[in-house]
Amino acid sequence: MARLYLIIIVVAAVAGAIFGKLGGPSAVPAASASEEQFILVENRAEPEPDTVDMNVVQDAVVLNREPDGHFYADVQVNNMPIRFVVDTGASGIALSRDDARKAGLSVSVGMFDVVGEGASGDVKGEWIKLDSVKLGQEEAKEVPAVILDGGNQSLLGQSFLQQFSSVEIKGDRMYLR
Repeated sequence: MARLYLIIIVVAAVAGAIFGKLGGPSAVPAASASEEQFILVENRAEPEPDTVDMNVVQDAVVLNREPDGHFYADVQVNNMPIRFVVDTGASGIALSRDDARKAGLSVSVGMFDVVGEGASGDVKGEWIKLDSVKLGQEEAKEVPAVILDGGNQSLLGQSFLQQFSSVEIKGDRMYLR
């Protein structure tokens, strides 16, 4: 009886190996050097986490967690690419001085307005409106934002993320749909 079970297990293992190589339902076709590689996840093609930082897949923007633990997105601000950390806990968009300049915005020398409060106290900057903000298929016009007096990293918060019907994190991926 034990020998019968052993034979069944060996036959199943060999059949599984052959089935996978022949292109069964869970197999992934090999991609050419110019194509992105995809894996099948819950019957949807998704980008491999190691091959892309951001991609639009089946009407979703997919962001991969970076080694520092954050999710970053390359967003078009006034038609210029700006790299943001996606901050689901932030209420708005905050641009660093450098990123504001990249987006074609004039930046004041002195910024004395209190635009928020952080762990170390008042956050100073100036209020602005962005002509356009676009990520994937979602675009917003006349978006309120702030230019921060200090800091090097721009933050993408809820004033834009609300354009998506859902924001979901599964493991090391964030899905914006």
